[in-house]
Order: sequence, then structure tokens, then C-alpha cells
Amino acid sequence: MAHSKFPTILYTIFHALTFLNICLGADTLFPNQTLENGRTLISANQIFEVGFFTPVFSGNTFLGIWYKSTPDVVVWVANRKNPINDSQEIALGIAPNGTLIITRNGTVIWYKVSSKIASNPVLRLLDTGNLVVVDDAIDIWQSFDSPSDTRLPGMQMVNNPNTGDFKYLTSWRNSIDPSPGDFTYRIENKGLPELVIFRGAVKRFRTGPWNGLEFSGSSVSPNPGYKLEAVFDKDLMLSVYEAYYSSTITRLTLQQSGLLQRYSMNEMKDKWNVAYTLPRDSCDNYGQCGPYGVCSIDKEPICECLKGFEPKAQQDWDWSSGCSRIRPLNCGSGDAFLEVIGVKYPDMVEYWLNTSMSLKECHDECLRNCSCVAYANTYITNGGTGCLMWFGELIDIREVHGADSKQIVYVRLPVSELQSNNNLDKTKKKKHDKAGKLIVISTITGVLISCLICLGIRALRLRLKKRAGKQKNEDFELPSFKMAAIAAATNNFSSENLIGEGGFGPVYGGKLSAEEEIAVKRLSSSSRQGLEEFKNEVILIAKLQHRNLVRLLGCCIEGDERLLIYEYMQNRSLDYFVFDENRKKLLTWPKRFDIIMGISKGLLYLHHDSRLKVIHRDLKTGNILLDGNLNPKISDFGLARIFGGDQTTARTKRVIGTYGYMAPEYAFDGKFSVKSDIFSIGVILLEIVSGKKNRGFSHCNHHHSLLGHAWLLWKENKALELMDECLKDTYNETQVKRCIHVALLCIQKFPENRPVMSSVVFMLGHEEAVLCEPGEPGFFMERSYSCNAENHASISNGSKKDSMTITDLEPR
Repeated sequence: MAHSKFPTILYTIFHALTFLNICLGADTLFPNQTLENGRTLISANQIFEVGFFTPVFSGNTFLGIWYKSTPDVVVWVANRKNPINDSQEIALGIAPNGTLIITRNGTVIWYKVSSKIASNPVLRLLDTGNLVVVDDAIDIWQSFDSPSDTRLPGMQMVNNPNTGDFKYLTSWRNSIDPSPGDFTYRIENKGLPELVIFRGAVKRFRTGPWNGLEFSGSSVSPNPGYKLEAVFDKDLMLSVYEAYYSSTITRLTLQQSGLLQRYSMNEMKDKWNVAYTLPRDSCDNYGQCGPYGVCSIDKEPICECLKGFEPKAQQDWDWSSGCSRIRPLNCGSGDAFLEVIGVKYPDMVEYWLNTSMSLKECHDECLRNCSCVAYANTYITNGGTGCLMWFGELIDIREVHGADSKQIVYVRLPVSELQSNNNLDKTKKKKHDKAGKLIVISTITGVLISCLICLGIRALRLRLKKRAGKQKNEDFELPSFKMAAIAAATNNFSSENLIGEGGFGPVYGGKLSAEEEIAVKRLSSSSRQGLEEFKNEVILIAKLQHRNLVRLLGCCIEGDERLLIYEYMQNRSLDYFVFDENRKKLLTWPKRFDIIMGISKGLLYLHHDSRLKVIHRDLKTGNILLDGNLNPKISDFGLARIFGGDQTTARTKRVIGTYGYMAPEYAFDGKFSVKSDIFSIGVILLEIVSGKKNRGFSHCNHHHSLLGHAWLLWKENKALELMDECLKDTYNETQVKRCIHVALLCIQKFPENRPVMSSVVFMLGHEEAVLCEPGEPGFFMERSYSCNAENHASISNGSKKDSMTITDLEPR
């Protein structure tokens, strides 16, 4: 605080004292001593230190508490709002009345008054990490009453409106600035108490309300080292804290990113392990699935509507708009309630609460009130007690693993809708029983099925030969073009009409008429892709309709010729722009972000929203085409595979794809899934942001790929240095950082650590979404590159002909 605010009488007393320097290593400071910059107090068992510190790359100095064995972990900061920009001759002292004082050259620049005037005060650092002012064995001030970003065992979070006492965690501004940041973690006593992470006034995560045993949305495994204790006054949660166990060193920290992380120290007491992180996953993001949507992290897509509801938006759904009723409520003429078991209670935006009602009384009261949309017990203890009713929309519901089966929300539906759902459940059960029998049969006849597949491929080849020259291909349900018409449109496939080349073969531009332009993909006689890929692309793309997927107009099969005819994309492919030093300047940041969102929505459609669950397997910038308005469209489905409803992973002995975009598990073991496509889009995002190719990237300070380079910059808090220089006049800093952050999450080494596509779209499109910290990316290894001009030139002018690789994996 400023010197002008310091009480005059205390200031006089302070200057009348003769201070002595504190001995290094003591845990106590007396009124006749000072703690100067460079010296510390150390708790009795050498666990904590208190003193002055200056964050790396910061010119400001702060008084703080940290772990002695890991001094970079600061758990408390005294002068968060009053940094000291000149650390010369600063010292901490305690006045005879118990007030803490920081001076610079003898002038008071900060102080903290104790709760009462002391007679014999001392300042002591305890092994709990609590810095206390003690007067005759009574604590008259403690640092635990002013939490920073970390909750230590024994430290209380408080919400007591009766006394006006509120204690909560507040994040740092950033890694070098401990001033209060954007995020807070606090008790919310609105109806039933719960713990909430806010960004400003906006909710980012909530635990779900207290149900008498735990928070209803919590699935964190219990640990005796940090058992949560709560103090209640009637229905108010006055405080929560963890009991202190000297054998366990643990902390809960609210990061500047908004993540809440539990850490435990290892046995050597020199390293911290992350026990858990909140939000745990995308389903913990507040309102992830919108009104009446339920989030389940084990499903794809992770969002679905409650029974009796349907998506508000049918296409390109990112779930933020949520669900709406299929049929309106009938109120008194015929409504009933659907049991939804094992979910976090919806947020109490509009609610009514009575803790003495029975569940039956609650049911009747809700049924009488036409505005009541759901009800539940307030607590699940003692067989269930109390009544909680919701009005308006139900928001922020997620399935909770291990949730008590007594934790039930009763959602109001028209009787007719409930009956149709019951009939649907019976039908699903019959199908499930039948599926079980089919699984047994398929196990017995697996070899036979494989043989049939082989025969089917041979039959396809015979059919193609027999039907050559016909004007309609009945197998593929696509218009069939005559070879003569395509040859005329492409000037007999002249080199002047050649617009690209891929693994399938050359691509030609042409005109069927003055108004209709087309792109023709011609199967090359030397192509390693053949009839199977041709059939695959025709069948898949004919059934997929989305504005961010290229449109297939038809095909041509005559003799040995195999042609695919597409809509013409005036601006070729994304790599034609983003890696060219001149053309890339046309892609301003707003346009690049639009392209990123378009690609993401197209892939979301393939993975989740189309009739088929499609894994692309060769997603890269060269397979992203751009129309006349630079809108992106995913193309080239020759390597794509369809997954069944319950299938999550497949394996192939024939690994086909493009180096630099293939996920580790696919490149090394032939395993592919939606998560292998996620890895590819992560690479694409980094390439769009940086304007550089992943494969062949080099840097004078290391030999990592573009992925490794992005990771190194992220760890050093220099993510913006990855951005293409030509974007400096048009970029949005928040969007660029978010794209890099999401890309790093997508390129994680292990598939289970990568997000699903619905989460990717949500994280990219919603600034308020909480993002987990990324770990080390896949292929994080240095290569033996030399840094020279020739090598850099080869990066921007690399040939596409090297990009396709085919590897036959031997069976294990």
C-alpha cells in the first residue's frame, strides 16, 4: 500500500525502532528484526520458505512463500496488487502492534494490519505453509486468510454472507506476473452449495451441487492424503478445507489458464506429480452440450439430447445451441417424468428449493406447476430428502462415472413422448440381444467372412469390366460420363490443363460447357492406388454431403480408364497458398481462421454427424481444396475407411498416407481411428498458423520438426513466435494462441490424450472454453539436419511426389 495510507502513529513507532537482520534459516521474526531481500525464514521442518522473489523475465519483486525443495513453486504472494519495481534496500519487518511492514530505504511501501493490537507479537512460518503473527500464543493474523492461487492443507475457502467473509483462489495474471488474473475458484451458495471456476463473472466449470455425500458432478478418486472437509450452517456451506497430514505434501493450484490442478510431491521431495486436473475433459466445460444436452466423454459424439428432445441445429452442429423438445408439454392434461440416473445435477439458473419435502411431494408439486421442467432430491442421504425443482432450460448436464444410483433427475415430458421412448427402449433391447447372437456367430465364421470379402472384390472388378461404356453406373448411384466428353472438356488431357497430381494420379481442369467447370481425377497406370481406392472414393463421397467436403459430380469407367469428376475449385489446394511466399499474403488471419473452422466442421461431419463414421486417413493441406471465395473443402477419400457404430479402432498391414501428417500409432503399428485424423488436423493447424511445412522444417537452434518447435515455444511462453510474419497486421492474438493450443492438444503422442472432433470445434470457436495443458507431442525427437540456406530452400519448394508412402507391415 502507499505510504500516504499508513497510520501516522504507527509510522512514528516504526521509525523509532532499531532493526536487526534476521539470522539465515530461522522460522521466526521478532519486532526488533528485519528480513532483507536475499534472506528468508524457513519453517521448522525445512518445508517452506518466505522471502522476497523476482519472477523470471520480470522486473518486479514480491514477498512470497514457496517450497524449500522446489523454490519455483510459489504458493502465496503478499503484495500481488502492489509490486515493488525497485528491490534495492527492501526489507520485511513487524511493528510492535503486530502490523506487517515492507520498507524501502526506511520508507514504508506496504503494510498489513493484524486483527487486534498486539503486545508481544512475533512472525512465524509454520510447516503448513501458513505465515502467522502470534501474540501470546494466539494467532492475530495469518496468510491463510488471504489465499493467492494455491490452497494448502488446512487453508479454508470461505463463503459466509452473514459475516461478509469470502476467501477464494485467484489465478496469476501470467507465469511471470502474480497479480490477480482472470480466473477465480470459489464456493457458490446459490440454492445447494457447489465449487465453481469463474472467468470474470462467467462460469467455466462447476463441481455440481453438494448431495449430502459429495459434489454431484465429481468423479475424482478419493485419496486419504487430501480428504475434503466442509462446514455447514443450515443449507449454507461456510467453508471447505483439507485436513493437514504431515506425511503428505500436496497442493491445489488454480493455473493462469483456468485449470485447477492437484499436485502431490514425490518421495524424494524434489518433484511434483499431477494427481488430477479440473476441468478433466471437454464434458467439464460449462454448458458444453447446450440446453437439454447431456455430455458423456466415452461417446462419440460426446453430446446427445435428453430423451424427448432433439438438436436445435441439424447441420454443422457444435452443440452450443443445445436441444429443444420434440413435442410440447401438455401440463395438466398429460405430463410425466423421465428418470435420468447418474448425472451431474443441472445448474440452478432458475430453481425452487425446499429441504423438508419428500420426493413424492416434490413430484406432485412439480406436476402442478406448469413451469417446472424437472425435479430431484436435494440430498441423497437417508434415503433421499428435500425437493429441488428447475424452471427454464436445463444446462450443464454430464454423465458421472461412479455416481450414486440414487442421484436421479426427473425430467418432465409429455406422456406420449415418454411412451414412445419406452417402446424404443424395448426395440433397442431386442436388437441388442440379437446383436449378441451375431457376435458369437461372427467369431465362429470370421475366416469365412474374410473369404467372402475377397470374392466380393473380385466380383467388383468383373462388374466394372462388363459395364464399361454404359452411361449410368448403377453400383455407385452416380451419373456416368462418356470418355469422349471428358477428353473434349480437358483438351484431351493436355499438360496445359493439368492442375495437380496425387497418389491416385493426375488431376485436370476442364469445361463441360461455358458455364460448368470440372476437375477430373484420372487413375494413373503407375498408381499404387487402384480399383479398391476408386470404389472407396465413389461410394463414400457419393453419400457425404457437406459444404466443407468437395462435391463429386460423377465418374467414368471405359476400358481401362477410371475417372472421377468433381466440382472445380478455382483456387486449387491450401498448400498452393499457405507455403508460397507471395500467395500466402492473400491469406490474412481472418481468412485463415475461417479456413481452420471450415476444415474442422468438415471433419466433425465425417466423424460424428454423417450417416457414415468416416476416417479420412490422408488429411493434409494438399487435400484441402479452396473455392473461388477461399472456402475450404476436404477432398481425396481414396484411403478413407468407414467405422461401424461401436467400432473405435482398426488396424491395417498396408499403411498408406503422407509423412508429416500420420499419427505415431498409424505410422508404426498400422492402427487408425478418429484420433489419427485428429493428429493430422493438429499438424494442419500449425502449418496454417506458421506458413511452414512440418516435414522438412528446420531451425538453427534445434533439429526438431515443426511440431517439436511449436512445443518448445509453448513451454517458453513464446507461442506467438510461431505465427507467420505476414500476419502481423491482421492477426487476433487470442485466436492465434488458441489455435496453437488446440493444435498441440491434437498432436499428443497417445491417441487417448487427444480430443474428439466435437471438442476441437468447440474449443476453437468458443473463447470461454477451458483448455487443458498439452503434453509432449508425437514424434518429439531431434533429427540430424544441418542449418543452411540450401536446406531452407528445400522446405518451401519440396516436391509433392515424395509425400506419399506405402508400407507393408508384416503380421506379428
